Amino acid sequence: MIKLTTIAMSIALAGSFAVSGLTIADHHGGNKERSGYSMQDKAEKKGTIAEIAANNGSFGTLVAALDAADLVDVLNGEGPFTVFAPTDEAFAALPAGTVESLLEPANRDQLIAILTYHVVSGKVMSADLAGQQLNADTVEGSSLNIDATGYGVKVNDASVVTADIEADNGVIHVIDKVLIPSA
Repeated sequence: MIKLTTIAMSIALAGSFAVSGLTIADHHGGNKERSGYSMQDKAEKKGTIAEIAANNGSFGTLVAALDAADLVDVLNGEGPFTVFAPTDEAFAALPAGTVESLLEPANRDQLIAILTYHVVSGKVMSADLAGQQLNADTVEGSSLNIDATGYGVKVNDASVVTADIEADNGVIHVIDKVLIPSA
């Protein structure tokens, strides 16, 4: 298993997100409707991962979940972190009542497990993954299956819809599904 935290490569944002002839960083052309970010926004916005999520209209459910799990301060911390951030649309696709149930205080441990399953230690840019299929250890303790060998990047069964939203303490890759760790 390759542990992503050992990858030390970083790239400078220069307005283009093509990687080795494969546009991984934003294979939906900066589709602002899906992720809330255009490619220009990605190059200009900075702040912590938690601040970026809170200031973007696509992550309201994620921010509420981070708050309920007392993880906002963690994602405001030094890092670096790589966060695979599900959109509000991704949370809405869960079975009815799931989000509401997870936000209840009695289910806090389960919520923390799900949220930390979306986080990898270290700052991993899409260029670091290009052409590879690997497993990445999450903060939760399980690993994610990442496949960047085809068009775009898959994380388990979720697709990265916008990648490389840089933050002062890491990077956000927007995904279209909520990742659930195996029991």
